[in-house]
Amino acid sequence: MSQGFLKTSIGKKIVMGITGLFLTTFLIIHVSINACIYFNDGGKTFNAAADFMSHNPVIRILEIGLLAGLLIHMIQALRLTMENKKARPIAYAKIDGAANSKWYSRSMGILGSLLLIFFVVHFANFWFPTKVAVFSHHEHNSFESMKVVFDQWYFVAIYLVGVGSLCFHLLHGIQSAFQTLGINHKNYTPAIKSFGVWFSIIVSLLFASMPIAMHLHIIQ
Repeated sequence: MSQGFLKTSIGKKIVMGITGLFLTTFLIIHVSINACIYFNDGGKTFNAAADFMSHNPVIRILEIGLLAGLLIHMIQALRLTMENKKARPIAYAKIDGAANSKWYSRSMGILGSLLLIFFVVHFANFWFPTKVAVFSHHEHNSFESMKVVFDQWYFVAIYLVGVGSLCFHLLHGIQSAFQTLGINHKNYTPAIKSFGVWFSIIVSLLFASMPIAMHLHIIQ
C-alpha cells in the first residue's frame, strides 16, 4: 500500500480492519491463558502460562507488534471520526439511524472510549507490574494480583463495563473488517456474521466470568 492510499478514508478503514482482526486473534490467546484460573489449583497453571508469555522472547517481540497494532487502530479510529465530523458538521435531519444499523454500530466512538479507559486500568493493574518484574528480574504472582484486584467490587464493575464494550465493539468490528477487506460474498458472508456474533459473545462471557468468579471466591 502506498502512503498516499493509506491517507485516504478507504485506506484508513483497511488499516483499521487489518489491525482489528490482528487484535481479535490475540483475544483468543489472552482468554485461553486467563481461563487457566478455572483449574482452581491456587493459580499454579495460570502463573505458569503467564510466566511463559512474559519471558518467551518470541512472545515479547509479538507483544511489541500487538501494542503497535492497538495504537494504530485507535489512531485511525480517531482520524476517521474527526474526518466524518468535519465532512458533515451538521447532522442530517429526519434520518432514522436505527432503521439502517444497530445502535452499537453507531456508537463505536463511545464504546472505543470506554475500552480505552478499560485498557488503562487493565495495563496499570496487570500488564505494567509484570513488565516491571521481568526487567527487574523479580518474581511476580499474577494470580495473587488478580485476587487482590478483583476483591474490590469497583474494579469488577469497571471490568464488566469494559468487557461489555468489547462485546459490542466486536459485534460490529469483525463483520465490518471482513467487509472492508472485500471478503463479502453471499455464500460465506452469513457464516462470517454468525461467527462474529458467537465469537463476540463467547469471548466476552469468558472474560466477564473471571472477575465475578474471583470476587465471589469461587476461584481460590
